[in-house]
Order: sequence, then structure tokens, then C-alpha cells
Amino acid sequence: MGTKREPNGVLMHATSDEWVEPASQSPSVQGLDELDTAILRHLEHHGRATNYEVGEAVGLSASAASRRIQALEAAGAIRGYRALIDDRLLGKGMTVYIRVTLERQSAAVLAAFETAVRHCKEVVSCHLMAGQYDYMLVARVADIDDYGRLHQKHLSHLPGVTRLETSFALRDVLDTTRS
Repeated sequence: MGTKREPNGVLMHATSDEWVEPASQSPSVQGLDELDTAILRHLEHHGRATNYEVGEAVGLSASAASRRIQALEAAGAIRGYRALIDDRLLGKGMTVYIRVTLERQSAAVLAAFETAVRHCKEVVSCHLMAGQYDYMLVARVADIDDYGRLHQKHLSHLPGVTRLETSFALRDVLDTTRS
């Protein structure tokens, strides 16, 4: 009886005669055990936590927490660390949702659109959608005039776009990507 980690990162437990993946591991999240998940949840809310603090939170030593964090980074489970800034302090207090329809969904049109939208600094997220629209963009702008400038100089020139439909948030009620 014991545990071992497979080369693909999956934690296996020994039964009397064979190694099995524990039921506590989520089949949709290959290679993450309960400790990995606990570390990720802790870092999601406390991104500046020390290895000691992470270890304390999940029941590991600082060195064991450090090794696991490094493994999670290497595996791509942790994509990076960033400061969450109040956009209003930077003069970008308006959230804009832009639904985009393309002329067609060929690979070339999608790739051209995605490459071009990455150059719009006001666009903070872009999502390929299923349903009525092809993409959903989220932008942060100062005000309606700033959005008008974004629309005129950038959005209306994105390749393959046949329609833009815009909505403005009256206020942000919940956004877990901001502090």
C-alpha cells in the first residue's frame, strides 16, 4: 500500500494488488490531486503568498509547497502572476461588451480577426462564441467618447467583421478578476 506519481503527473494509490487512480481526483483535471487543487485555490485568492503560507494553508512544508508550485507552473496550471488594478484609477471606468459577427467562420478569417484584436489595448478579453455571435469582446474605456474612438479607429477595421453590437455596463456587480 502507498502512493506514487506517474510521469504524466497523476497521483496513484496502491491497492492490495494494483495501482489505481483515487476517486477523489477529478477525471476532467488530469494530474491534479487534492493538494494541487488546494494550492491553486489558495494562490487564486492569495497570489503573493509565500511558500510557507501556501504550505500552512494546505498542510505541507514550505519546501514541499514550493516543489508543487514549481510543478504546477511547469505543467501550465499556473500561467502567471499579476496585479489586479482598479481600472477607474487609470481612467478606464466603463466596461463595454461587444458582440462581433464575422462574414464567415473560415480558419483564415478567424485567425486574421484574432491576430488583429490582440492589438486593441482597450480589449481586455476576447471569446470565440457558440450561438448568434462569433465573438464576445470586453473592453475597458474612459467614457462614451473613448469608446467612440475605439470603435472608429480599431473595431470597425477588424478583418472580417460585418456587425458589431455593443452594450455598456451600468456598474460592475461581481468580477472575480478584480480586487
